[in-house]
Amino acid sequence: MVRSRSQRGRSPHDAVHHPLFARVYARLSVSADSGAGIAAHRAELLAGLSGRVLEIGAGNGLNFAHYPSAVAEVVAIEPERSLRELALRAAVRAEVPVDVVPGAAEALPVKSEAYDAVVFSLVLCSVRSVPRALSEAMRVLRPGGELRFFEHGAAEGRWLARTQRALDRTVWPLLFGNCHTSRDPLAAISAAGFEPVTCRRLNVPETGMRLPSSPCVLGTARRPDAG
Repeated sequence: MVRSRSQRGRSPHDAVHHPLFARVYARLSVSADSGAGIAAHRAELLAGLSGRVLEIGAGNGLNFAHYPSAVAEVVAIEPERSLRELALRAAVRAEVPVDVVPGAAEALPVKSEAYDAVVFSLVLCSVRSVPRALSEAMRVLRPGGELRFFEHGAAEGRWLARTQRALDRTVWPLLFGNCHTSRDPLAAISAAGFEPVTCRRLNVPETGMRLPSSPCVLGTARRPDAG
């Protein structure tokens, strides 16, 4: 069953409002899934998940098709109304139950210790507060629960890293829905208290011209067990 608390028109639940970017992103993300190989990264990100999953910043729902059948439920948080409506359509086609709801990463509208896994997929680059978003992820995960992440990250090369920082201070967030390419998600995840499990660096796309958004990290961390 697919449920939504999304409302028509501008809702007080709309923590983010980027209608122009949302339309552009909805088109580009679909082509990037095949053309830039992102679909394969989504599948790797979600492989082996089970139980109850919270996806933070679901966008237009491109992850939904990749959740394995062992997942009992996905609660998908999306703050932008236009993207949330697209996510609802994707949820109807998903093979696992998906509940699409409004909400912000920094104040998740769900109970503490209620989920077996939390998923961030190309989201931490655009949240208002990375530490707060990760603190909320820690709160809603059960002890020992998994954090799955596929995120933009700061480039290791000096020239591209300088370019990222310059763009983040000027036009990039304005053009791309508050995206910041020079954030360091691995350092932030560690600082939030998560234990690393696996991680690898990659570029999107893997070959060809490097963009400020190309350097990415994909991996798993874990909330420490209680006690």
